Amino acid sequence: MVTRIPRHGYPPSIDVENDIDTAAGLEGLTETVNWQLEEFDSSPDLRARALSTALALANARCEVDPDASQFETWEAWVTAMQVGSAWFAMASRPEGSTVTCRIKEKDRQLPTTGPQPHVNAGSWVTAFYLALVCRDVERLNELARVPVSLLRESGATLDEYIYSWVETLQSFWLGRDDVATHLTAAVDGTGPNSARYADQNEMSLILYPPIILFYRVLRADPAEFNEALVDALNWHKTYWTWDDDRQISNRGFVALGPLAIACLAKERGLPVEVESEYLPKALLDFAWRGEIDT
Repeated sequence: MVTRIPRHGYPPSIDVENDIDTAAGLEGLTETVNWQLEEFDSSPDLRARALSTALALANARCEVDPDASQFETWEAWVTAMQVGSAWFAMASRPEGSTVTCRIKEKDRQLPTTGPQPHVNAGSWVTAFYLALVCRDVERLNELARVPVSLLRESGATLDEYIYSWVETLQSFWLGRDDVATHLTAAVDGTGPNSARYADQNEMSLILYPPIILFYRVLRADPAEFNEALVDALNWHKTYWTWDDDRQISNRGFVALGPLAIACLAKERGLPVEVESEYLPKALLDFAWRGEIDT
């Protein structure tokens, strides 16, 4: 039996026709992404903002294309994935050289950077989620080999659980035997009142659910997995309807973490029996397989 969870809409206080011009917003975001990519190799400041902008465009595309059935939507998600992976490719190599990264159907010679503030455990998780959604095995392999010590050198102030979560995903992807140890530490680190730096509301409703979903994937029980997926999407909706500012943010249109783990579940043969605009169908089903040379 399929459970349907509809995506939230705009709050009643917002006059959509007058206050939100979706077409103009998409055009502006597209222009910003293209501009940042033009300067990606030469402007550290723009490069540091490129992932958030590219992901904003990918999410915004799903407002008007909730199933991700349009090529432009798939292109936006692939571009976000390529940008995130490029950050870590650049940071993982010794400074003073270059690394070839493909972004938006162009091979770019990018300068290596060493540790950077934006190359942290939080952005690593985002990059890994994007690579799972795009089923990019090569980039997943590269991300899984990024040293956790490099992420700690970013200087970012983050809760300790996230390093355990990174190590969980890396160990799983590389077939190591310490997945359970790291996963237990990640779960323990996201418990009630555990957040020191993250907002506890975000910890409980956004950061924790992909971890328990991953645990359900490892158990390979379809009923348990789909029950956890329903919970994750309902918590996502609760978080992104908490107030008007969140409710109009394009960041809430897609549940990235649950989507990524659901894509992993499908690749491992688990049925996904939940339908929602938070899980764009074409992304979940990998309907655009092979359409872009990533």
